[in-house]
Amino acid sequence: MRLIGLAVILSLTLAPLAGEGQQAAKVPRIGYLALNPGTSPHLREAFLQGLRDLGYVEGRNVVIEYRSAEGKPERFPALAAELVALKVDVIVTGGGTPTALAAKQATRTIPIVFASAGDPVADGLITSLARPGGNITGSSNLTPELVGKCLEQLKQAVPGVSRVAFLWQPGGAGEGTEKDMLKRAEVAARALGVRPQFVEARGPADFDRAFSEMTRARAGALTVLVGAMFIVAQRRLVDLAAKNRLPALYGLREYVDAGGFMSYGPNVADLFRRTATYVDKILKGAKPGDLPVEQPTKFELVINLKTAKALGLTIPPSLLQRADQVIE
Repeated sequence: MRLIGLAVILSLTLAPLAGEGQQAAKVPRIGYLALNPGTSPHLREAFLQGLRDLGYVEGRNVVIEYRSAEGKPERFPALAAELVALKVDVIVTGGGTPTALAAKQATRTIPIVFASAGDPVADGLITSLARPGGNITGSSNLTPELVGKCLEQLKQAVPGVSRVAFLWQPGGAGEGTEKDMLKRAEVAARALGVRPQFVEARGPADFDRAFSEMTRARAGALTVLVGAMFIVAQRRLVDLAAKNRLPALYGLREYVDAGGFMSYGPNVADLFRRTATYVDKILKGAKPGDLPVEQPTKFELVINLKTAKALGLTIPPSLLQRADQVIE
């Protein structure tokens, strides 16, 4: 009887400790919402590497629930709702501002970290860069601020150009970001002495018509502004620019890797890697609204000399010297 009584006492004493151990061993769950990770697998890998650098290994001490819109932004609200229903500990959005907005509309309690957004204040994602407020934070890619610099680089690569087309996607980057991009493009064009032509394309179905408009207007070069659908269809855009013999500058180096002429913009893979730092802080108890939004510190100028040669262009040595990478 004494042995049985002792066993009961021990079991009652140790039961709370066992519960505490189980609670401490709880594996965090991260929701990962993206437009189409298949088009830029290295970005998701950069995020995973960032997690590994901080000691999180998928399948071992962290679980990641992936949701892809498969190139259809209209699916974002339903997918975000799925992640909320799963009660994940944090949601990471990798499809620009539209993805982050969908997550924000789906929950006011689960922390959200956006890997890359144009102007998160103007787009209504956060209150301020220093104090985002609410349940959301992340990294800005400074998209609007870079429009003028992009046009400047393109003008140096194609010195005689007099008309430049700007391809943009309505609804592809957040309303505030879009307005700012277009305004800055017009100001930069005027300052550099070129005539801007603004061409809309909501998706791949509009591309042929868009390039026909550029040809009719005799555009001598093209700047592709940031748009979620453009990233998904990057190969098609690059091919159409080549077919129409338009030197094109893009905001992401992925286009140049796919054969595009040149790109200038932040190192987006670095932004995705740094997203892991936000996730780590939040899992350790930090409130997203108290974590300042970071802005990129790494910018890349990438030039594809093979494409330049096909277009009959000779790149000035001064521009080549400034390039972070030259693809030959």
